[in-house]
Amino acid sequence: MNNLTLALDASWKVLLAGLLIGAGLPAIFAVGIRALASRARPVGYACFGVVLLGVALGITFIVATGFGKELSFDHVYPTLVSKD
Repeated sequence: MNNLTLALDASWKVLLAGLLIGAGLPAIFAVGIRALASRARPVGYACFGVVLLGVALGITFIVATGFGKELSFDHVYPTLVSKD
């Protein structure tokens, strides 16, 4: 029964990450395009900023892993720490 609980917990985390990154960022980008088309430029630029932040964090995560580091969110802002 414990294995089933662990599997369901991991599945929930993967589903949430997939929705946020896999569908969330393109949806925010689409809202930004729509906002620019309807002349709500500040909303569009804010959406593009969120998308760029997500892309930058993803690239940082990949590069940090290659250098043997880890991306930590223990503070308000992300930091690179050594893997223990």
